[in-house]
Formats: sequence, C-alpha cells, structure tokens
Amino acid sequence: MFQRVAIYGLYAVLISILKNSSSRPFTGILLGLCCATAPAAEFELPSPEIQFPALDPASVELGRLLFYDPILSGNQSVSCATCHHPRLGTSDGLSLGLGDGAIGLGPERRIDPDNPPEQRIPRNSPALFNLGARQFRSLFHDGRLELDANQPAGIRTPLDSEMVSGFNGVLSAQAMFPVLAADEMAGHYSENEVAEAVRQGRLTHRGGAWEIISARVATIPTYRSAFAQVLGQDRAIRFTDIANSIADFIAFEWRAVDSRFDSYLRGRGKLSQQAALGMELFYGKSRCADCHSGLLQTDHGFHAIAMPQLGPGKAARFETHRRDTGRFRVTGRIEDIYQFRTPSLRNVVLTAPYGHSGAYSTLEQVVRHHLDPVTALRSYQREFAKLPELPGAADWHIMDDADEVMAIAAANQLTPQKLSDDEVEALIAFLQALTDPTSRDGRLGIPAEVPSGLSVVQ
Repeated sequence: MFQRVAIYGLYAVLISILKNSSSRPFTGILLGLCCATAPAAEFELPSPEIQFPALDPASVELGRLLFYDPILSGNQSVSCATCHHPRLGTSDGLSLGLGDGAIGLGPERRIDPDNPPEQRIPRNSPALFNLGARQFRSLFHDGRLELDANQPAGIRTPLDSEMVSGFNGVLSAQAMFPVLAADEMAGHYSENEVAEAVRQGRLTHRGGAWEIISARVATIPTYRSAFAQVLGQDRAIRFTDIANSIADFIAFEWRAVDSRFDSYLRGRGKLSQQAALGMELFYGKSRCADCHSGLLQTDHGFHAIAMPQLGPGKAARFETHRRDTGRFRVTGRIEDIYQFRTPSLRNVVLTAPYGHSGAYSTLEQVVRHHLDPVTALRSYQREFAKLPELPGAADWHIMDDADEVMAIAAANQLTPQKLSDDEVEALIAFLQALTDPTSRDGRLGIPAEVPSGLSVVQ
C-alpha cells in the first residue's frame, strides 16, 4: 500500500513558515529550498514499486499494427486508435465519442451521412496510460472486468465465463468488449458478418464474431508471419492471441513512470514553487490522495461524486429510462449506486474531457467540481461538454429530470471544502507535474501503414 507522503523536519518547518509568511521575497527563498532535489528522508516512496510484466518485443510490435488497423471492426472502418489516439492523450478528446458510423478523429469526428450511428458511445473513452501495470486488477468505469481467482479463467466479466479463456489478463480481456459493441466497432445489427453474428449471439462459437475477425487477420501474410514468430509456426490465430498482442503494445507504448514528480521522489529532480505547494495540498488539506493514492494516483476503488450524466447512459437498449448507475450495475448493491472507478491521474492534463460521462472539458472545471460536487452538479453548464453533432441524441434527459439529479446528488460521498483560486492553480500545477513526456509521445509511434492496407488515423 502507498503510504502518504510524509513531511519531516526542516521541510515541515519551511512549509509552516510559507503558510504564515507575508514576505514575498522570503517566501521565494524558502520555496527555492523546498523545490530542491528531495532528500530521501522527506518522502517515503510507495512499496512495492509499480510492477509491469515482461513483454515479448515481437508481440509488442505486432500489437502496434493491430491497434491501428481497422480490420478488427465489423465494417473495417474503426480501429482501437479511433477512440484511443496518442494525439488525444490515448482517448478521443470528446465527452462521449462516436464509433461505427462516423468519420474523422477526435473533436473533428462527425457522422457518416450514409451510415449514421444510432447513439453516442455511452461513456467517456478512458486513457490507456499504465494499464499494463499489475496494480490494475479491474478495468472500465464500473470495474465490470476484474481479476477474480474464483472464476475458472481468473477473470470475472458480465459475459459468459468461457469467453475469458485464453486472455493473458484484464488488459487483453477488455479487447473483447468494443469489437462486440454495435456502437463502437461491430456496426449496426446485420450490416456486416460480425454485427450479424453478435446479434445472433454467436460470439466464441464456430463461425462466431471472434472467428470471423481472426480469419480476416489470418488471411494477411504479414500478420500470419508475425503471429508465427510469436506463437509458433503451427498455431492457428485466435481472437485471444490478437487481444494479447494489443495488450502487450499498450503496456509498452504508454507506460508513464518518468514525470517530474517521479524524478522529485527519486531525489533526481525539482518541482516548481507552485507545483510544490500543489503537492502539499494534494497530500494534505484537499485530501485528494484519499482516493487518488499511490504512484498511479488511484486507489482502484469506486466512489460517488455527483458527476453529471450526459448521453444515453450505460444501459440495455430495451430499458426505457437509461440512467447510468455505475458500479451498481455490476454488483447490484444499493450502496454502490452512482459509484465509478477512481481514474489514475498520470498524464491527466492530456486526457480531457473528464468524468465517466466526460462532463468537464478542462482540468480546472473538474477540480472545482470535487470541491462541492452537489452544488456543481446542480449548477452544471452544458457548454462544458464536448459532444459531436448527432441529430436526435438524447443528451440531457437525466439532467433535465429533477428527481434523477436529486438521486445522483444523494449518493455523493465527498464533503464540500473551500480552496482559494491560488490553491486551485497550485493543485493544477502539481497535476501537470504528473506528465511523462515519453509516454505522451509513445515509444514506437503511429505506423505509416498497416498490413490490411486500410487507412491509419494519424
């Protein structure tokens, strides 16, 4: 477990003086001392360190090609990178994205008039930074995919238990969800062979969606040769093999453990004056680290913080009132209603919009929401959201319902607190110090082309 940053001796004295000093020149001198390379005695690092699995370079490179290749989607028009692009912080820059049935990237994405999407993707596209770390035992905003030793394959999902056999872990297992989702990658019901198989419930069975996708990949000589190198010459390519390589690529490409904050904790770097004060707030007065704990700045838990609900919500299409109750949909426990997973804050300045529904388009907006969630919910301004045009979309049906807003507010678990504008700016400066330039740019980058010959989103 992460032990909260401890401030000892002279450092504590200096911070105390800073809080009460009215002398700006003297304050500057003290901050200069505080921002020096951190002595080991002042901070206790997390134990254990972030753990990443060993990776096969050949599998990583193969996963890179598959990640950017639209061949995995029903209509062969959407790739993993469509909603998780490095130029957009491994997300899509939208509150709620558009998958199959749209064209373009990020904020420029728009509906395809010849094949428009039926609805927005129900939740904000999560960032991919550090998802290969062993500390990540559950994924998705509601944690519906998680490691569970009591399950036959060691992973619990809302799908048939036989579907998780063959995945190397939760990161590879999550790949099964978007390819089977009509709004994300599969396509409209019956408009292609993958979508038709999904509609008929043929998933892992012979002739099912996974087999169709795997067969597409296997027909391409470059992929056949690459998989032979990873799996061996005589192994047929399975969907789980595809997912495992994509997971290896994600784990390698977007590993974010070398920010200014990391250098500071290791005694090899400095924080700015403002970031140092933000760090003090983060681990002290503002209590951010109560939930955003550890080197990954997440407790991997679930909390209700009265986040505004946009769009269709994560609900079955037949449900007439499509609210998003978060973790409750997974556990069925009333105490979990409107709880969502604590996101990691690594590279957080790159990953806007924020919240499970992408309700806030700037870091300052979402920080201020945390100060008084219920008030922020009730006074939410719709221009905060970034929603591509989709005629007929029911974007505000929850926020227009006073009873629904009241229910979201009633579940809130955060106590209101007050921070000055200067303190909010300092917090944001600290969050900026969590950016790792190497992971931001990616280690391998975007391929110029993929083996299928389909277009790559650059």
